[in-house]
Amino acid sequence: MSRAFIFPGQGAQTIGMGRALAEAYPAAKAVFDEVDEALGEALSALIWEGAQDDLTLTRNAQPALMATSLAALRALEAEGVSLDAAQFVAGHSLGEYSALAAAGSLSIADAARLLRTRGAAMQEAVPVGVGAMAAVLGLDLTAVREVAEAAAEGQICQAANDNDPGQVVVSGHAEAVERATHLAKERGAKRAMLLPVSAPFHCALMEPAAKVMAEALAQVDLNAPKVPLVANVLAQAVSDPAQIRQLLIDQVTGSVRWRESVMFMAGEGVTETWEIGAGKALSGMVRRIEREMTVRNVGAPDDVQAAVEALNA
Repeated sequence: MSRAFIFPGQGAQTIGMGRALAEAYPAAKAVFDEVDEALGEALSALIWEGAQDDLTLTRNAQPALMATSLAALRALEAEGVSLDAAQFVAGHSLGEYSALAAAGSLSIADAARLLRTRGAAMQEAVPVGVGAMAAVLGLDLTAVREVAEAAAEGQICQAANDNDPGQVVVSGHAEAVERATHLAKERGAKRAMLLPVSAPFHCALMEPAAKVMAEALAQVDLNAPKVPLVANVLAQAVSDPAQIRQLLIDQVTGSVRWRESVMFMAGEGVTETWEIGAGKALSGMVRRIEREMTVRNVGAPDDVQAAVEALNA
């Protein structure tokens, strides 16, 4: 059985995530300590005991989700399951940084600092209220692109996340995204609803953040990943550090091609995905994209034990 390790994006954050892993596995606790040190603050205290609203702030959620994913991976490693068990790594939006840290392309400390920078830059790129995002359910990518183009009316409105066959997220100016929700319903969408996000991610309005990330990434060492990364903006496997650096910049304004990424992995023989970290959103998407693919979640000590038993069965 060929498997891929996949890493969640923003929206999966919950207070208390990763705490049981840190209590059960010293190697998992060490990840949170390393992230706290890299950021010069006790992010772990916010993750485990803070307010959900504070954790949801983009600048906090992004490094927090990466820390939780890497803690889960370290717990797996403590039980003898290494990244060698995966044919590919992939992550949804910020999860791409988690995937690269997991694969040894980025250090955990650099990933934490980059994600803090990325979260702040994405938040600051567009004044609050100017941009918006909406999920369109029941229309495919082509139909949603047509909706976005018709709704733009001179503003920015783009397909930002192609999540699965029935869910595409649009992003752009708030008025244009609002128009897109109405137009999508007129064109047969089951639902079209604004998302509770603080900025319009993965569209051209994020260009200021892309420039910030280009400068930040230029200062960081990137190694070839131990297993190939299936990149968001290409939906193909990459291993060249220079290409990965550019793709991380492109990703800020580019579409997250998750549906195509899962299809690519399936085409390469992957039959099982392990979602490493908080939540189960990606597993749900995988099920809707490739019904035959087995999914497994690894976000708590019991999940780690179940994964080890499955590998040894």
